[in-house]
Amino acid sequence: MDFAKLISQIKDLWKKWTLIQKLIMAGIVLAAIVAITVLVGVSSSPSLAKVISTPVADAEVLAAIVTRIEQENVKVHVTDNVVYVADDKTANKMRAILISEGLVPKGADPWALFDRDRWTLTDFERNVNLRRSITADITRTIKALPYIDNAHVTIVQPEKNLFLEQQDPASASILLIPKPNADLSENRKMIEGIQKIVIAAVGNGIKAENIIITDQNGIVLNDFEGMKEMDRLARVERENKIRRTEEAKYRADILRNLQSNFSADRVRDLNIKIDMDMSQITSEKNKITPIILKERTPGLAYDDSQFAPSLTVSESTSTTKWKGTGFNPEGPAGVEGQTPPAYKDMSNMYGEVEQETRTHNEEFNKEITSEIRSPKIERVSVSVNIDGTWVKKLDEKGKIVFTPDGRVEREYLPLSPEQLTDARRLVEGAIQYDAARGDLVNVTNFAIDRTAQFEGEDAALLRERQIRFTIIASLIGIAFLLIGFVIFQIVARAREQARRRREEEIARQHNLMREQALLEAEKEGESISMSVEDQARLELAEKAIALAREHPQDVSQLIRTWLMEE
Repeated sequence: MDFAKLISQIKDLWKKWTLIQKLIMAGIVLAAIVAITVLVGVSSSPSLAKVISTPVADAEVLAAIVTRIEQENVKVHVTDNVVYVADDKTANKMRAILISEGLVPKGADPWALFDRDRWTLTDFERNVNLRRSITADITRTIKALPYIDNAHVTIVQPEKNLFLEQQDPASASILLIPKPNADLSENRKMIEGIQKIVIAAVGNGIKAENIIITDQNGIVLNDFEGMKEMDRLARVERENKIRRTEEAKYRADILRNLQSNFSADRVRDLNIKIDMDMSQITSEKNKITPIILKERTPGLAYDDSQFAPSLTVSESTSTTKWKGTGFNPEGPAGVEGQTPPAYKDMSNMYGEVEQETRTHNEEFNKEITSEIRSPKIERVSVSVNIDGTWVKKLDEKGKIVFTPDGRVEREYLPLSPEQLTDARRLVEGAIQYDAARGDLVNVTNFAIDRTAQFEGEDAALLRERQIRFTIIASLIGIAFLLIGFVIFQIVARAREQARRRREEEIARQHNLMREQALLEAEKEGESISMSVEDQARLELAEKAIALAREHPQDVSQLIRTWLMEE
């Protein structure tokens, strides 16, 4: 069929239709689209599984169930008080947790799958199917629990007997295979939960003693009677832990208060003993208080409140007056009456009686309090020692005094009675001292053996003195060396100047002798011929003499250098 031809025919048909026909066709198409959309949405929406088949009418129980399931990070849907989760696997797991923790409400049936019945089945087949369904569902529920890898459930339901005393009880045996690194023997609550699951599922009056739960090693896990001793030891351990926690709290408070006033090294030997009553005590108090007629005015310096011991609720008065002769019946004719002789003597006597009865009802204020105390501190005993202070003895010059064997002399200063009283008050405030319950606080002050500490301090002080003495001796030695070096330099310089003066004197004498010789030669008229080298040497000598006179130190250094080179 040609698609273009079909489209053309639809267009021609559409043009021939009236406006009403077009609106009807548009409505039909729109309705079809909406129906298809709803169908697709419903078919694509995820199916939910019921955790409990029946609605939960109690709002508090419903809130507790929803909260417990949300603790397992599972999304919960509640519709018409019925709790839903995402799938059947999650529902089985949540159902197991709720049953084990006793959160399934009364009247709800978590085993609704057993309600299905067919008229073609016999009673035997129904019983077999019921037992198989219960076994399968219990197994699936137990496997959904944490720490359980697998489970094998066997349920024995004997035939019903006409006489109850001859009826054999139902029994169940469960083999649990834990997940790796899971210890079922330490998880008693889960074992108790499994036992509750079996009792709730099997019914027929099955008792806890007829249920055997073992692990893969054959160890019975629900032998709670045999675990009483372990429970007692665990309870004792918990009580000791509570006691140690309280003692540690008091110890921290006492040390903080004392060490803030005394140094941490001086507060030692702190012992705390707390006697606690771990039994659970329920007490009720009925207290009658006055009725407040007027409250105290806020901001007033004195108390202007008004009280009354009670308020009159009702009051009645009744008055009775009687005058005349009393009548004392004797009984039937011929029969002696039972009136005592004393009243017989008073018969037929004229009397007058007046009686007034008053009834007055008062209302009081009553305060009834009920409390459960566990545990309770019965007595607190504290003993602590605070060391005094040690002071080094000083001489008149303010220097430390040493004994002949090189130790520092110290003096012990004990605490004053006022300081001991203040320390005791600090300790009593920290433990909330109560003389009525027999609390005991001992604060002592005796010297603590500090021999090792003092030996270390003396050794350090001795080393410090030795180092100081060595430094002073070294400085003195260096000073002597410097002084000797300075003296040596002065002496050497003096000797050098003397030697230089001596050499200058010798050179001057030689020069005078030469000049004298020249003068004598000139006098004699002799012509003295000098070579060029002698004239240069003579000029150099004259320059050296002149330089030596102006810069004697430089010339001496130059001469010393020449001598060392030669």
